[in-house]
Amino acid sequence: MTTEQSDATGGADGPEKTDEAESAGAATEKDTPTESAQPADPWSAFGPAPDPVLTRPRRAVRAVGRFLVHEWTLAAVASLVLAVLMTWPTLYYARYTLPQDYWDPSLQSWQMAWSGHILLTDPGQLWQSNTFFPERWSFAFSDTLLGYAPAGMLGHGPEDAVLRYNIMFVLAHALATLGAYALARQLGAGRIGAAVAGAAYAYAPWLLAQAGHLHILSNGGIPLALAMLARGHGWSLRHGYRPKRRHAGWAFAGWLVAAWQLSLGFGIGLPFAYLLAGIVPVAAVIWFARRWVVRPVKRPFGGRLLLADGLGAVLFAAVGALLAVPYFKVAELHPNAARTLAEINFYSPPASGFFTAPAESRIWGPLHEGARAVLPWHSEMTLLPGFVLYALAAGGLFFSVWRVRHRIFLLAGVLVTMALAMGTKFFGGRFTYVPLFDYLPGWNGLRTPGRLMLWTTLLLGLLAAGAVTAFCARVRELAAERIPSWPGPWLRLATLLPLLLVVVEGLNITPHPVVPEQPAVMRVVDGPMLVLPSSQALDQSVMLWSTSRFQDVVNGGSGFTPVRQAQVRDVAVGFPDQASVDFLRQLDVKTVVVLPDLLDNTPWEGLLDRPTDGLGISREEVGDAVVYQLR
Repeated sequence: MTTEQSDATGGADGPEKTDEAESAGAATEKDTPTESAQPADPWSAFGPAPDPVLTRPRRAVRAVGRFLVHEWTLAAVASLVLAVLMTWPTLYYARYTLPQDYWDPSLQSWQMAWSGHILLTDPGQLWQSNTFFPERWSFAFSDTLLGYAPAGMLGHGPEDAVLRYNIMFVLAHALATLGAYALARQLGAGRIGAAVAGAAYAYAPWLLAQAGHLHILSNGGIPLALAMLARGHGWSLRHGYRPKRRHAGWAFAGWLVAAWQLSLGFGIGLPFAYLLAGIVPVAAVIWFARRWVVRPVKRPFGGRLLLADGLGAVLFAAVGALLAVPYFKVAELHPNAARTLAEINFYSPPASGFFTAPAESRIWGPLHEGARAVLPWHSEMTLLPGFVLYALAAGGLFFSVWRVRHRIFLLAGVLVTMALAMGTKFFGGRFTYVPLFDYLPGWNGLRTPGRLMLWTTLLLGLLAAGAVTAFCARVRELAAERIPSWPGPWLRLATLLPLLLVVVEGLNITPHPVVPEQPAVMRVVDGPMLVLPSSQALDQSVMLWSTSRFQDVVNGGSGFTPVRQAQVRDVAVGFPDQASVDFLRQLDVKTVVVLPDLLDNTPWEGLLDRPTDGLGISREEVGDAVVYQLR
C-alpha cells in the first residue's frame, strides 16, 4: 500500500472509534496529570490561614471596637468617671442641691439659662438681661459662661437650671483632667505621668475653695487648646519640632477651643489670651532664628498651617473683641465697677497661702484651721496645689524625661506665676502685678490675683509628669532584666502610687446645700417687678427663680452693685410709702413681691404691717407671697 493510500485510509477510518476505545482514552487522560498541575505542598497545612474577607457589618464592628479601646476614648471615660466620683454627691440630688453654697451657683445657673433662652428667642437682646432692671448691658456685670449656652437651650425653669449647673460642674472637672492629660502627652509624657498632671490640675486642693465659681473651674479648654496647637505644629517638649507631624486641622481646632474657653469668662480667659498673644511672636522669632541664623537648615512650615494659624488667630481675636465690647460699656456706665489697687491688696494672698489648704479639703482642711485663721479672705488665699504635687515637681527638677533647660523654664514659670498670684503682697507688686494692672487692657477688672495659681498648678503638673514618666521608664528597664520580662505587682503599684496620692489629696468635703424653693408667685406675676427683701445674696436666688418666665426684675447680684440698684434698696426700705412708690413708678416698676418668710432680721421686717391708704396701689396674696400692684 502506498503512502497516499495509507493516509487516505487512515483519514477515512480515523474518526470511527469504538466505545471501548473512547472509554480507554478517557481513562488514560484522567490518569495522566497535565503539565500545569502542581503537587500539593505538604507543609501548607501548617501555614497561617488566609485573611478572611470581612463584610461591611463586621468592618463596622471592628472599627467600633478599635475606637472603644483607643487611648483617648479610655482617657475621656476615665476622666468622666473620676469627675463623678471626686465631685460626689453633686449628681445625687442634682435638681435640688448646689455645691459649696447657693449664692454664686444660683447666679451662674441663671446665666446659662438666660443665654440659652435669649439666643433661641431674641439673640439681639443677649446682653440686655431680665435682671438689674432697668440697667443696660446687665448680662456683662459678671463672667457670663456664654460658651455653655447650648446647654442652656435644654430644659426650663429653676429645677432644670440647677440640674444643668450640676452636670456642667462635673463635666468641667472631667474636661480639666482630659485637657491637662492631653497637653502632657503631647509634650512627651507617658500615660501615667500625664494622668498625674491631669488629676493634679483638676483636683488641686486650692480649687476646692472655688467650688462655687464654675467660671474658674471651667478651665479645661486652656491645656486642651495648648495641646491641640502643639500637635498641629508638630512640636513637643521632649522631641522638639518634627515637621512630618504637622497638621493644620489640629492647629485650627486649637484656636477654636481657645476661643470657646475665652467665651466662658475673662476671669481666667484674659490671662490665657495674653499668654497666646505672647507665645505667637516669640515662637515665630525662634523659628525664623533657627531657620536662618542659628541652624541654617530647612525647617518647613507649610502654607496650610500658616493659613490655619492666620484664620484661627483672627477668629480668636474677633471673639475676644466682640465679648469685650459689653464689658467696656459697663465700665463706661458704671465707674464704680472698676477695681482699685486697694481692693487688689485686700485679696492678695501672702506666701503662707501656698501651703494652706481650704476648709473643703478632706485631708488637710481640719489640720490647717489655724493657718486659715490669719488669712482675711480664706477662699481666695488658701492656694495649696498639693504637697504631693510639690514633691513630685521638686523631684522632676533632678530626675525627668524633660531636658535640663526645659526644667529650668518650667521652674521659672512656676516662680513667676506664684509671684503674680501674690498680687501686691510680693514686694508691693511694683515689678509684677501692678504694671499689668496699670497697662494691660482689661487687667484692672481682675479682682483676685490668687486665681493665677491655675498656671502654677499646670506647670507643677508638667514637672511632675516628667518625673513620673522617667520613673516608669526606669521600672520598664528593671522589668526587662527579669525572667519573665514584665513588671511584678509591686513595681506596677509603685508606678501608680504618685497618681493615687495626687487623687487622694484632692478629696473634698464640699457641702451641698438645698436650693431655696421657687415661690409660686414667680411663675404667675409679670414684670417689671421688685422682690423684697433684696440684697446681694438674696437677689441671686431671685435670678434663679426668674428662669420660669424671665420677667424683668430689679433684683440682681454680681461682682459690684450698680448705683441705681443701691438707691432702689435704700428707698424701698420704707415701702410702701409715697416716696418709694413714686421712685419705683419712675423706674416703670409695676409690681412689688414681698416674701414674708424672708423678712425676719432685714430692714423690711415690719413691711406687711404698713398701711397702703392713699398710695394708689393694690395688695393681694398669691400663695405664700404678698403682691403689690403699683399701676
